[in-house]
Amino acid sequence: MKEYIRFLKFVKPHLWIMALALTCMVLTSALGGVSLGMIIPVVDNILTGKSIVLPGAQHAPNYLINLVDKVNSMPKGSLLNLVVILVSLLFFLKEAFLFFQTCFMNQLGQAVLKDVRQAIYEKLLKLSNNFYSSVKTGELVSRVTFDVGTIVNSITEGLTDLLWQPIQLIIYVAILIWIKVYFSISWWLILVTVFIFPLIIFPVIQIGNKLKKISTSMQESMADINSLLFETIYGIGIVKSFSAENYQREKFKAHNHRYYKIMIKSVKRLAIISPLGEFVGMLCVGVVLWCGGKQVVEGRLSAGAFIAFLAALLSLLKPLKRLSRLYGINLQAVAAITRVFDILDREITIKNKPVAAQLIGFKDSIEFKGIDFSYNKDRVILSGINLKLSKGRVLAIVGMSGAGKTTFVSLMPRFYDPDKGAIFIDGKDIRDFTVESLRVHIGIVSQETILFNDTLRNNIAFGKPEAALEEVIVASKAANAHDFIMKMPKGYETFIGDRGIKLSGGEKQRIAIARALFKDPPILILYEATSQLDTESEKLVQDAISRLMAN
Repeated sequence: MKEYIRFLKFVKPHLWIMALALTCMVLTSALGGVSLGMIIPVVDNILTGKSIVLPGAQHAPNYLINLVDKVNSMPKGSLLNLVVILVSLLFFLKEAFLFFQTCFMNQLGQAVLKDVRQAIYEKLLKLSNNFYSSVKTGELVSRVTFDVGTIVNSITEGLTDLLWQPIQLIIYVAILIWIKVYFSISWWLILVTVFIFPLIIFPVIQIGNKLKKISTSMQESMADINSLLFETIYGIGIVKSFSAENYQREKFKAHNHRYYKIMIKSVKRLAIISPLGEFVGMLCVGVVLWCGGKQVVEGRLSAGAFIAFLAALLSLLKPLKRLSRLYGINLQAVAAITRVFDILDREITIKNKPVAAQLIGFKDSIEFKGIDFSYNKDRVILSGINLKLSKGRVLAIVGMSGAGKTTFVSLMPRFYDPDKGAIFIDGKDIRDFTVESLRVHIGIVSQETILFNDTLRNNIAFGKPEAALEEVIVASKAANAHDFIMKMPKGYETFIGDRGIKLSGGEKQRIAIARALFKDPPILILYEATSQLDTESEKLVQDAISRLMAN
């Protein structure tokens, strides 16, 4: 449970919400307890026509004795009217506080959900490329959505029960003791409860441990479903062109069925906890009813007091059942919390030094000195690379597939750091500069153009939504993109769809070049920027690249 306690730090900023919810819980439980006390005058005075008797009057405070005397002296009709009005008012207030309690706890859960998602997203932005090369996109999405949703369920439901049910237990136990003391009920009727109820603890712990393992498998299975879903949507053109719909359908069916079977296991084990608690509780109530009922029949115990005692005992069943179920819910949440912290605790490999400087301008040269690099330490990609480029020079890199071209250009913006050697700008190691200031000086136009589901304007001025439209238009014209943009339904405010699906290959590439032109970086990386274009589009893109590379 250490991970669960650690997770509660996300609750800390919202303690005021929890305090309001806790206040409502106390008031709801207290009003429920007072309502139980109404049973005694209803049964003893109104229904049976007898006066309420306090066998333990010598222990009773004066206010209680005076209250009993006043109730006994009231006409039956007036007492009935008063009880009905009081019970109605008490239940109205109880349900009102229950409503606010539910609202506050759900607000707390959603606030925590927002904060956790934000924390994960911000961590994902900081993690280096080697992290993304080792995990599936669908798995990451599953952790941000499914896993976090499981955790929030443990906050809205689990944390509610963790706070509320003990309060109810304390109040109902206090009522049991109060009735025992002032109506001379035998201690052993309470001791029966103490001895029988703990019988449920051991099976609940066993079931909970199994639930934790099942929950981990369930989250992994959902990650597989999300991964396959993302792959299918992203590669739907390939799926259709290879007539692989049946293959993908069966693959998804297998993942889906696995998740279904795991979910059913989880539901069954969680469902058994409640009937188990119900059975043990009713066993206890049955024993008390049989023994206490004999005392009522023999006239040794007040019927109203015994029914109130029995009602308080029955009221204990619900919080005990909820607390036993809570154990399983929280263990499910712990499995999800572990997966969330697996991301939050990941080391950021590409980060700023404590005293990193700002890179201001590029004046002279770039130098690669003694560069070695491998991804998994078992296959060397680059070895002994030494290269010096003066400002204004153009370097063309050619080589076979897998020779390390992509890796080489990825070292410059510090997507990865070399195993050995260093890269220098104007004689200074790029690791001595902040990552942010380094990347401001580098523009990249890749082979696979990455565009976002946003407007053309925001894609070109990416990261600078406050940029003036005139600046965006200047960059677009230089990239030979302005003409086709103006033919779009809303011009620069046109949304281009997921990954720019509404644009052709040449149009996407020109938007990418316009983005680089808008940034106007002193260092430019072009990665096969025209390899997938037709002749006409390639000429337009080449003209745009020439303008981009000027100076």
